[in-house]
Amino acid sequence: MKKILAAAMAMVMALSLFTACSKNEDTVKIGILAPLTGNVSVYGIASKNGTVMGIDEINAKGGILGKQITTAIQDEKGDVAEAVTAYDKLVSDKIVALIGDVTSNPSVAVAERAAKDGMPMLTPTGTTADITKKGPNVFRTCFMDPFQGQVMATFAADNLKVKTAAIIVNNSDDYSKGLAKSFKETCEAKGIQVVIEEAYGATDKMFETQLTKINALNPDVLYVPDYYNTIALIATQARQIGFTGPMLGGDGWDGVLGVLTEDNKSVVDNCYFSNHYSPENTDERLANFRKSYQEKYGEEPNAFAALGYDSAYIMAMAIEKAGSTDKAAIVEALKGLEYDGITGHITFDDNGDPIKEAFITKLENGGATLAAKVSL
Repeated sequence: MKKILAAAMAMVMALSLFTACSKNEDTVKIGILAPLTGNVSVYGIASKNGTVMGIDEINAKGGILGKQITTAIQDEKGDVAEAVTAYDKLVSDKIVALIGDVTSNPSVAVAERAAKDGMPMLTPTGTTADITKKGPNVFRTCFMDPFQGQVMATFAADNLKVKTAAIIVNNSDDYSKGLAKSFKETCEAKGIQVVIEEAYGATDKMFETQLTKINALNPDVLYVPDYYNTIALIATQARQIGFTGPMLGGDGWDGVLGVLTEDNKSVVDNCYFSNHYSPENTDERLANFRKSYQEKYGEEPNAFAALGYDSAYIMAMAIEKAGSTDKAAIVEALKGLEYDGITGHITFDDNGDPIKEAFITKLENGGATLAAKVSL
């Protein structure tokens, strides 16, 4: 009797294992890693939402490899140690590829671990150069920080016909310093004279001294690479001391209209910034993305959502192109992939970084319009 019971139990276990394996083989599991709580959760939630919406659309069209995509989602709380732990959980959950992480420092840590595993990794939004340097299996959908400085200097030279420029930079922030450095170098290469470069600290709120020095030299444009809360302060004070020219910046400007009062939005009139996409673009696919996102999540998608959405399609396309869920095959497929997304036309260079265009947004009369698309 004991032998019969043991045999029966073994058969039940075998059938359960077979059923579980069959279920896994009927789907393709992709990991999503993002800060869904914590100080940078606004970025992680948007990226995750865009990715999930893209995957839902792909599944509605039949999925990939004749299978539906399932997701395993981990919250890394914006913390490096949490990100590594969350990545290990995703690996244990048998993902075949990873979309994430979102912010730069956690993405670097995860990329180191993913490189050891050969895990196909695509960060939608991690901009620091070190991420893709960790391994040939690591890619990004967004452009890198220095690219933005190059783009804005190119736009200033070719579109605005600028001859002189000034820079005001946060000397305690790598993002601000990186953009300023590449902007200055490209200005010099394009024949634009940088007449002055002024600096401030992370906690500074008053900029009149630096701005007065800048205004005295009457530059054609002022480059201000920082985030929107600081931009609002600098732009307001620049207008107060009499600077009337265009101010330029990077994707950190996205959101500045939301923190300016209605009677003060004019301080950013005739200003331009580079971004990963433009909601003002008239492309039909972008319009459909915005409509679907608003219906699904009840808000306007930002650039993080758009990059997450494109990342879902890029990874799905790579898996379909690979013809299997073999990690090495997916990595090879990513290397040769060409994709037209809502954040632009994308191919990858030898480092896994995208070759793509940037969208230049013009601020005017309390609104934003697409001024140009710039590629290098």
